[in-house]
Amino acid sequence: MKTLFLLRHAKPVSVTESLKDFDRSLDDEGRRQAESVGKYLKDQNLELDLVLSSTALRARETTELVVTTAHYVTEVRYDPRVYEASRQQLLEVISEIEANKSKVLLVGHNPAMEELLRRLTDHFEAMGTANLAKIDLSVSEWTEAGDRKGHLDWLVKPVQ
Repeated sequence: MKTLFLLRHAKPVSVTESLKDFDRSLDDEGRRQAESVGKYLKDQNLELDLVLSSTALRARETTELVVTTAHYVTEVRYDPRVYEASRQQLLEVISEIEANKSKVLLVGHNPAMEELLRRLTDHFEAMGTANLAKIDLSVSEWTEAGDRKGHLDWLVKPVQ
C-alpha cells in the first residue's frame, strides 16, 4: 500500500505581460492557503517520506510554506518535469519513486493534478488552489500506480 497526496499549488499573483507564468509567486492569500495546508497536515499527524514539487516559483513557495508550517523534516525534491506536465508525465515521475517511500506529497499544477486524480481513482474532483487530496494506492511499488489503482480517501480545501 502506498499513499499519494496531491497538492495543487496555492494562489499566485495574477498573470501580467512582463511576468512569465513560471516566475509567478504566491500572493498574500496563497501564502495563507499554503500555511493552512501545512497546519492541517501537522494537526492530522500525517508523516511524509518524500515531497516532490514542480520547480515553478509558486509551487516551490507552496512547498516551502507547507513543509515549514507542518514542521516536516523530510526529503524535498524539485522536479522540472512536474511543471506543465500531463497526467502521463506525472505518472512517469511517480513511477521513479523509491520503493521504501510509502507516503509521498506531489505539489503541482492543473489540469494535470485533476486528471491524475481522476485516472488513479476514476473519480473527478475539482482541485482549486491549495486543495489537498489523499489517495490510497493498492500497489506495493510506485511503478504499479496507474488507472483505477487508487481510492480517494479525502480532499480538503484550505481555510480562507
